[in-house]
Order: sequence, then structure tokens, then C-alpha cells
Amino acid sequence: MAWLGHPRRCRSPETPRDRTPPRDQEPTTSSGVCRFQDPGRALDLEKFCSETIDIIQPALVLATGDLTDAKTKEHLGSRQHEVEWQTYQRILKKTRVMEKTKWLDIKGNHDAYNIPSLESITNYYRKYSAVRKDGSFHYVHSTPFGNYSFISVDATQRPGPKRPYNFFGILDEKQMEELLSFSKKSSQSNQTIWFGHFTTSTILSPSPGIRTVMSSATAYLCGHLHTLGGLMPVLHTRHFTGTLELEVGDWKDNRRYRIFAFDHDLFSFADVTFDRWPVVLITNPKSLLYSCAKHEPLERLFHSTHIRILAFSLSPITSVSVKINGVNVGQADHLSGPIFILKWNPKNYSNGTHTIEVSVQDSAGRSKSAHHIFSTQENTHLTFDPLASFILLTDHYIVARVLFVLIVLSQLTILITFRYLAYPELKGPPGFANMTTFSLHILSKINIFYYSVLLLTLYTVLGPWFVGEIIDGKLGCCFSFGIFVDGHFLQGGLTFISGIIQLVFFNIPLMAYLCWSLLQRCFGHSFRSHLYQGKHLKIIPVYLLVLPLYIWQVYSCYFLQVTYGTLAFVFSPLRTWLTLLTPVLIRCAWTLNSTELGTFMVQLKSHLSS
Repeated sequence: MAWLGHPRRCRSPETPRDRTPPRDQEPTTSSGVCRFQDPGRALDLEKFCSETIDIIQPALVLATGDLTDAKTKEHLGSRQHEVEWQTYQRILKKTRVMEKTKWLDIKGNHDAYNIPSLESITNYYRKYSAVRKDGSFHYVHSTPFGNYSFISVDATQRPGPKRPYNFFGILDEKQMEELLSFSKKSSQSNQTIWFGHFTTSTILSPSPGIRTVMSSATAYLCGHLHTLGGLMPVLHTRHFTGTLELEVGDWKDNRRYRIFAFDHDLFSFADVTFDRWPVVLITNPKSLLYSCAKHEPLERLFHSTHIRILAFSLSPITSVSVKINGVNVGQADHLSGPIFILKWNPKNYSNGTHTIEVSVQDSAGRSKSAHHIFSTQENTHLTFDPLASFILLTDHYIVARVLFVLIVLSQLTILITFRYLAYPELKGPPGFANMTTFSLHILSKINIFYYSVLLLTLYTVLGPWFVGEIIDGKLGCCFSFGIFVDGHFLQGGLTFISGIIQLVFFNIPLMAYLCWSLLQRCFGHSFRSHLYQGKHLKIIPVYLLVLPLYIWQVYSCYFLQVTYGTLAFVFSPLRTWLTLLTPVLIRCAWTLNSTELGTFMVQLKSHLSS
């Protein structure tokens, strides 16, 4: 959401250098209306659109996708439910929120689940959203003190497959050219904000890349990762071009929204939990962490005459106290609307960094504090959380591709190398490294196991994982490198991550278990005998590892059936067929009588006896 104040409400007594009135904006949010779970989401959204909007009075609201949940009853499959979209539209109309503010909503990946084309009747975004127009767009908000550009990024896949393979957004050349033209047009505005559903790290885009195209923006506002299940409640960073990337927590589970403001073209924001009052935002001096000289006139801070605070609450604000570096500097006076001001001299804080803390209290006794570090010096910076920066700045689909290829090449190299190495001469004690090498020789030199593992690895890379209804009524094939459906090819993103999981948690452990089983055979054990010869401390850890991984493989077959249907379950070589063939291959390892295995058994016994 974005709130932009009018000059008569926002003007504060400033020096001639500082006459531009503050302009405020409010929470970016996603509604996540759900048919099967937590009806309180819709009720809270209705309260947000009436009570919260009435108090904050935003000029602009940005709803950054996942407007609906679009999942099936068991929460594994995906389907567009018209009732969810009707609920969303009913709330917008009932609260008349679009008459109070400019409401801009865009699609998230949930809103594109299981949509065969933009023209499909199941593309309910066209019918029930506020914007009702597919694709990215450029909105210019005009005020007496300048224009502000808001550019949306619609990176949802077209067509939209069922979950989970639309986790990554995709932009093609045509979409990138359109966004580039928006960027050029926005150069005439005071400031530019980009907003989208996907983080830039989960968008596949052609050269020069989405971050370069939006490099003139002050900030990119997004969602999608939803605080990573609570593990990363703050996901903020800065692009190398200076643009801030600010992920906001979700409405669905956390009821989060963001209020943001331009005060004399200096950008400030606060992430807020719904129905917790007061809401406080310090707009001057702005936070040093989120300052950028490339996009903001930071010199205005040094020439400003007043500290400025936005404070909102259900009840009248009774007290706004300000401390700097722990020292009370006074009570802010009410100027107009939500604006409170306190005269200050920024030259008193010209050295180093300082902490400002504002405590707000309303007539009902509710209180809230806000604080941040600021500086009036040039070339002073703070750094973002390295983990948050890694999550938001790393192109994860590229990392996944590279890692997938490296794992495959490593496994193939080991397999083929041991195939053509000479038979080993065992030397030294039968330690872990010695026995591991010996077992790899056994597996690689017995044809049935060598070709089985080789074929499985190559098939994981090249073969179709399953054939089924990627979209209802539309057959498609899923490969490691992407999905073919209804004449379209969707680049691989999550498919590579799924491939890595398949290799690491099943293919390679299966190869390791076969090596271990064949080694046990060379020691003279059978499947039954090795379970009953008192070596439980060595055997139990193996099966505690292997059995859960096999159960996971079985579950993946069930997940495939629920998400893509019976056809995909039946025609799935990498899931269903492999699950059925694995016990056959394991039984073969414990029962095979071959000349090659006999040779290794003799060699091992000879080594142990010596």
C-alpha cells in the first residue's frame, strides 16, 4: 500500500532548501484469500480495507500477488477456485476501498496455478482483480509536488503449470523490452518504485537481467518467500546498482503489511503486523541502512530543520517522544494528519552514526517504539544481513543448474573411472577408505549394477521424469531442464532443484547401498545372515538412513499423483517405476551369483587372511 499526503496536510516549516512537502506511502501486502483454511484471513482483510485504510488514508495500495491460495483441500494439489476470487472482489467492493485509494494488485504464482492460457476462463485475475489486465504496467501518481512512478513486474509463467513447478518466475525478451521502456519513461518522475511478487533471485530473465533493467528504481518491493517459514523474518538487501530489494512478510499466515513514505523524496518504510497500533514511521532523519545517494537527495537531511514522524492509531495520539543516542530531545508537536515534528539541528550530529528512538502513545494507553541508525555524513554505510543478501541477490536457478551438473558429472566420473581401472590390489588394513574403493570396483565391474546406475543417472538428466496433465486438460512432459506443455517450453528452475534432491537423497544413496551390499556379499554374508550375526551396531545405521529415503521416494509418487493426476503417477519412470525397480535391484545385489563377484570374494578373503 502507498499513502501520499497532500501539501496542505504535509507541509512542515522548513528552510528554503527544504520546502518540498513530505510524501508518504503505506503497506505492500498480499491477501491470500483461502477456501479451505483459516476463514479469518478474509475477515481480517475486510477489516484492513475498512478500518486500517481509513486510519492511514493511503494514496496508493500495492498488493504484491498471491491474492488467493488456489490449493486443493489436502493442500498438496492446486486449482483455481472462483469462490476465492469472488471473496476477494466482494471485500474490495463492500469496503469501497477502491474509492478511498488507488488499489494496484498483481498476480503471484498462486494466482497463476493451473491456468492453460491468459484467455482461459480460469484466469480469474482478469475478472475479479482491481487491475483486471494481465502483464506488467506503469502507473504514474501525480501530485502538486511531482510525479511518482510505480512499475509492476508480472513474471508469472504463461501457461501456468500446477504446483510446485511454477515457483520461479519467467520473463521473456518481449516482456523485458516492455519493462525497459517503462524504466525509461519513469526517468521523468521524482522517484520510481518497482513492485512484483517474485524476488529477483527467483526470476529467470534474459540478458541484461531484471536487476539491471530496474537499476534506476529507489526500491523493488516483493513477497513470495514469505519469511521462509519464519526462519528469515527480515529479507532486505541492496542491489549492486543501489536499488533496495525489500521482501515483505505474507498476509496469509503472518498478517504483515508495509507502510512506506517519501519525505522530500527520501524513502522510508516500516513493516507492520495487522491490528497492532500505533503504527510509527520515522521519515526524517531516515535510516542509514536504507540510504542511497545514487537515488535519493540525501543532502536534504543535513539541511532539514525538523525531525518528522508519521504516527497512526485507532485512538488519538497523545504523546510522541524522541530520543537521540539515548538522550531525550523533546516531545514532537502535531503538525497535521499523521505528521508530528520536532525542531532539530542536524549539525549537532555531523560526526559518525547516531540512533534515533521514537515512542508513541495513544489515548487508549497503547504504545509503540521505533528506532534506527542515521548519519548526516556522506560515504557512511551499513551492511545488510549476509544471509538475506545471499537469498535475494543469488540467481538460484543458475546455482541449481551448475550444482546439478556438477553432481551428475561427479557421479559419472566415479562410476566410469572405476569401471576401467584395473582390478584393485588390496593393501593395508580394511579401513573405510580401502573398503569404499573396493566396493566401487565391485559395483562398476559387474554389468547389471554398472549399467543400472549409469542409466539411472543419465535418465535423471535427459529423460522425461513424468508425462501427465501439467495443467488440467493439457498433457506435458517434465524434464530436468524444463517442462513442455501445450506447445510451450517453460525453462527449468525448480526442476533442477528437484533433480538435485533426487540425486542426493535417492540416486546416490541407492548407489552407496548397492556398494555396501555387494561388499557384504564379498564378506560371505547373505541378506538374512548379515541381519542376525550380532553386528547390529554396524547394520542399523545403514537401514536408518536407507529406509527413510526409500519412504521419501514412495511419498514422492503419492505427491505426484495428487498434484498431476493418475496418468502422471503411472507414466513416471523417475518416481513410480524407479520405486518399483529399486527392490528388484537390491534383491539382485543380495542373490546374484556371478564370476565377477566370486573373484572379488576370493581377493578379499585372501587379503583378510594375510
